[in-house]
Amino acid sequence: MRLMPDAAARPDYPPSWYAASLPPLAPRAPLRGHARADVAVLGAGYTGLTAALALAEKGYRVTVLEAERVGWGASGRNGGQALVGYGCDLHTLESLLGHDDARLLFEFSREGLRRLRQRIARHGIDCDWRDGHASVPIRSRQERALRADMETLARRYDYPLQWWDRAQLRQVLASDRYRGALYDPGSGHLHPLAYAQGLARAAEAAGATVHEHSPVQRLEHGARPLLHTAQGKVEADFVVLAGNAWLQGIAPELETRMMPVGTYIGATAPLGAERARALIGNDMAVADVNWALDYFRLSRDHRLLFGGQASYSALPPPGLRGAMTRRMRAVFPQLADVELEYVWGGYIDITRNRAPHWGRLTPNIYFAQGFSGHGVASTGLAGDVIAEAIAGQAQRLDVFERIAHHRFPGGTALRRPLLVAAMSWYKLRDLLW
Repeated sequence: MRLMPDAAARPDYPPSWYAASLPPLAPRAPLRGHARADVAVLGAGYTGLTAALALAEKGYRVTVLEAERVGWGASGRNGGQALVGYGCDLHTLESLLGHDDARLLFEFSREGLRRLRQRIARHGIDCDWRDGHASVPIRSRQERALRADMETLARRYDYPLQWWDRAQLRQVLASDRYRGALYDPGSGHLHPLAYAQGLARAAEAAGATVHEHSPVQRLEHGARPLLHTAQGKVEADFVVLAGNAWLQGIAPELETRMMPVGTYIGATAPLGAERARALIGNDMAVADVNWALDYFRLSRDHRLLFGGQASYSALPPPGLRGAMTRRMRAVFPQLADVELEYVWGGYIDITRNRAPHWGRLTPNIYFAQGFSGHGVASTGLAGDVIAEAIAGQAQRLDVFERIAHHRFPGGTALRRPLLVAAMSWYKLRDLLW
């Protein structure tokens, strides 16, 4: 990857190290006039682009409408950690579906990771993929829970992981904060925006058309639904809604079952190869298991990328840069002289049960949302599953549709304050238990 660490943030992307590290790309033309397609996709993030790629490779005429730029939302701003599973834990999936269907969904997620790697290799997407992820406990109860999860994954889901004690973890992670690690060599991390841009190029090479700066204003249902923009419309046999946290009135029946949540991440200045590798010797991604978690990894140009703040109030946390810097130094006290050069954030979408919410609004309008902070791999799985269903193989989507999803309580006025109150309890639990 050609990194541009000294470049200014691209004016057409929200400021971030991700955007600043990539060369600028000319914008794609917005939609103008009346277009026809077999499939129209709202949203040029991972879900929409993977669906577009899969369908175009099957011979469908696909048009993608993006309100801003490719990867402008969560797909281009996230923490970059690609993990097996979903935003909810396996116990939640089993309570929603029973063990057999939960096992199916877990196997689908494993395939999602395999396909992610295959997509990167097959299309030559230069996005800094690295293997390995560690979930790290701070408290004894968290260690017990992780060890129980490891046993469940091995015995009931045929997914063996590695337990590292404190001494073994300390050999590759220069922090005394954690009691050990549950290490997954099958998960990993990547450059999110580079991956999104690579997916768009692959979809276009397969025959899909991507229009940027084309916000959808209205969805018109019917035998051939239409997506309307300010300057045109796309008529199609099928529509895929992949706007996630950015639907903004297009499908109110979906938005009541999803909540946008702000998440934030920072990047230090380059530390130099020796100092960076002294922090994380094996280049893995790391996340603790607090409800309000910290997560971190290294970049190719030897920065520490550190995330951990979240806002459930629709406003950035006060003193964001200082708060994130303090959290980073609590993990790595040896970075007392290091500041965060970049701090950025954006919305992810969560469901009440943190389980994926994928399915059909009507027989010809498909959607996927509710990735709940676990979307780097599962968004691509969603795109593939929806593409299969449009092509007539809906068995996998049918399993996801069996998950019951409820509206957030409180209606439009109160649902966010109620969520803020609930999250305050979970943060307090992190501190006390």
